[in-house]
Amino acid sequence: MTSGGAGAFELRDRRVECAVLDGVLADVRSGPGRALLLRGEAGVGKSALLDYLVGRSAGCKVVRAAGVESEMELPFAGLHQLCAPMLDRRDRIPGPQSEALAVAFGHSAGSPPDRFLIGVAVLSLLAAASEDQPLLCVIDDGQWLDQASTQTLTFVSRRLFAERIGVVFSVREPAAGPEWRGLPELAVGGLPEDDARALLDSAVPGRLDERVRDRIVAETRGNPLALLELPRGLTAAELAGGFWRPDAQPLVSRIEHSFARRVRSLPEPTQRLLLTAAAEPLGDMTLLLRASRLLDLPMSAGAPAEEAGLIELGSRVRFRHPLVRTAIYRAAGPADRRAVHRALAEAIDPAADPDRRAWHRAHAAAGADEEVAAELVSSADRAQRRGGVAAVAEFLRRATELTPDAATRALRALSAAEAALRCGAFDIALRLLHMADEAPADELHRARVELMRARVAFASGHDMAAPRLLLEAGRRLEPLDIELARDTYRDAMGAALLAGGFAEGGGVLAVAGAVRAAPKPARHRPGDLLLDSLAALYADGYPAAVPPAREALLAFRAEDKSGANEQPWLWLAGVTAADMWDDESWVILTERHVRVARDVGDLSVLPLTLNSLAVVRLFSGERAAAVSLVAEIQAIAEATGGALAPYGALVLAAWHGDESAAAPLIEASTADVMARGEDSGVLVTCWARALMLNGLARHQEAVTAARAATEHPVESAVVYWALSELVEAAVRSGQAELAAAARDRLAATARVAGTDWALGVLARAEALLAAGRTAEDLYRQAIDHLGRTRIRMELARARLMYGEWLRRENRLREARGQLRIAYDLLTAAGADAFADRARHELAAAGEPVTERATRPRDTLTPRETHIARLAGNGLTNAEIGARLLLSPHTVEWHLSKVFSKLGITSRRQLRLPDTELGGD
Repeated sequence: MTSGGAGAFELRDRRVECAVLDGVLADVRSGPGRALLLRGEAGVGKSALLDYLVGRSAGCKVVRAAGVESEMELPFAGLHQLCAPMLDRRDRIPGPQSEALAVAFGHSAGSPPDRFLIGVAVLSLLAAASEDQPLLCVIDDGQWLDQASTQTLTFVSRRLFAERIGVVFSVREPAAGPEWRGLPELAVGGLPEDDARALLDSAVPGRLDERVRDRIVAETRGNPLALLELPRGLTAAELAGGFWRPDAQPLVSRIEHSFARRVRSLPEPTQRLLLTAAAEPLGDMTLLLRASRLLDLPMSAGAPAEEAGLIELGSRVRFRHPLVRTAIYRAAGPADRRAVHRALAEAIDPAADPDRRAWHRAHAAAGADEEVAAELVSSADRAQRRGGVAAVAEFLRRATELTPDAATRALRALSAAEAALRCGAFDIALRLLHMADEAPADELHRARVELMRARVAFASGHDMAAPRLLLEAGRRLEPLDIELARDTYRDAMGAALLAGGFAEGGGVLAVAGAVRAAPKPARHRPGDLLLDSLAALYADGYPAAVPPAREALLAFRAEDKSGANEQPWLWLAGVTAADMWDDESWVILTERHVRVARDVGDLSVLPLTLNSLAVVRLFSGERAAAVSLVAEIQAIAEATGGALAPYGALVLAAWHGDESAAAPLIEASTADVMARGEDSGVLVTCWARALMLNGLARHQEAVTAARAATEHPVESAVVYWALSELVEAAVRSGQAELAAAARDRLAATARVAGTDWALGVLARAEALLAAGRTAEDLYRQAIDHLGRTRIRMELARARLMYGEWLRRENRLREARGQLRIAYDLLTAAGADAFADRARHELAAAGEPVTERATRPRDTLTPRETHIARLAGNGLTNAEIGARLLLSPHTVEWHLSKVFSKLGITSRRQLRLPDTELGGD
């Protein structure tokens, strides 16, 4: 590029970067939309590239925002910057979405909006703003956005499938976080040496010693801002003779130091006005005017800073570069900072913006101040209602620091630690717990602190010590709050079940013993019945657990009043239902858990529950529903950066018999669960592998996988499923004794459970080991029992095995009847490996079956399948968008592709059986 001015100099040798940005604009103008993340160190030219992008955006509506370090704890602050110019279009988006934005931005009171709803609302708002002309959203200093804004904007950026919208971020290295994962990136590096030398020469009017030039170019590594700013702090003698002492500070500090030196050369009133502007991150000129009057500063004091090119004072306040703001604020003394924050707090209308006022008052406080602390607690309450969990934690943390009374400070520290835990700030939570433990407190408070420490240990990585820590916390709580103690034992039981053989301190046996020894609560909740049944299971064995477990499951099914606090009980209830071979309760309670998790917007729980429901759907033969759930799990992972092991996708691939898809999932799941100490995950992975290998008729390999699963130290439903796989694999590979031993272990629970699911699977296993009339009777019993359950896949496999047996008995006509039914069931459920077994058996029985052609529905992506199913169930585009976190325009775009692939023209045709996209 030519060097015609400062901007051109800063964009020297940026042809590649500019070409990428031009491509973004071209796509935005024509659709679909684009997102891009500029990454690079401070001063490398990201802001200049964003200015280039804006300068080239003729014909587009441009909205800008910038992250501000001091605003990181204010929920939706960055998002409000971006959306403020478009809020007049709120009437164009669905009512619930508009209301969610009003609550999030503090315009109205209400329940905390679901983060997904906020994301869809912002996407809809941007889509509405782009109807008349393409929309370009430019966000600088993304590393300083508040967490809620970061999650929402990156969520939107992943859903620009059919919108004329561009979202371009700049993020300073080494900023990192799961929210940014997966976005298209453009790394912005330093200039090549020749261009760096030329840029440096342009910034130095006099002679520049070669050794000084080489040192500056080398140490700045071609960073444009450093090349322009660092020489300004050096004397002519230093530049000419090389007497500059090397500065060992990091580059960012050196650039900031350079800006700070330039600021210190300005008149004192100018410095003070700049500090006030730096402390007011929204660039609100009206607020700056009011604060400057309170500080007795004329606005004319800003003229020298404008002449120096450090700031623009127009309708909004804008610094030349984000580092100018940072340098000014960091270089100021504590007393000066407090003074300007005090003025800003006084200048803010407490009725219009109480939270920002409280935040400035907190920065203005020189020591403990209960009045300010109480305001911050109120701000935390408002942030909670807006769904800003990170803001809740930060408001309470600062309130804790400002609280003069030791006892009150300890209580606030505990509340702040709980909020920090909920938003995943585990280190901050532990520091707050240390503060909560410092003041004299009663035994209940100390016990709650220990409980919170245990929960942090569990949440921060499903720590192998978590079962022991939770168990110890429960014991400490017993004499103080028995219901809380039993809730803690519930958490300990869940942690021990996940950790399995990795658990410290005795695992499920130790938890079961503690539950058995604990006093009974005054009121007996369904959860207490459930906990007692689990204690009986692991302390006394399966027969002792069945009666209380059935009573507990019936109580849960009868009492459908589950809220956010009942989610841990619902997870254990679903696990117990599967353990008891109770397919009806398993389906009902897992569906309820998903519904509750969705209602409360708990993204820490929802992926796990959706994985559980995906497995339920697969056992029920509802492959399309399972595919949709796996797609939804992926959408959540993309929105939140979550990294839960892909259980649902793994089991889906295993049922399908797709080894190429299953292998990487098995590898990823194994690495994930081993790192977290989740032995239960190893169990699921081994069982899924055995299932897949049996479908592929690679029975010897299936034996190895199934044996690994059945050796798990904690008995559970997955162990029982693995025993069933082991019986088939061992029989088919000629290991009758191994098969008989597995059958006996299976019988020990199945006969006691006595459900159709249990008795059907057991009868099928026994038939594999039997001969003659006995085998036939057992196969018929298996089909009879399983035909009365929701477990359609086990029924299909029973018919397949019976058909295989009949063919070997040379009863070909009867074999064809069973195999044809099995083939149809397995094909409809997408269990292709098992279906291929049925097809080969049919051919051997004299009824060749043409290999299944690719059906139109097989060409749909998981997301298209999900949208098609919801549309077929009667949901509107807006309703589908709210469910799947997409704009209505994007839903319509996906449906147009579905219609083309399926060869249909109407949404009503999506309900036809041959599309296999019907409802749950």
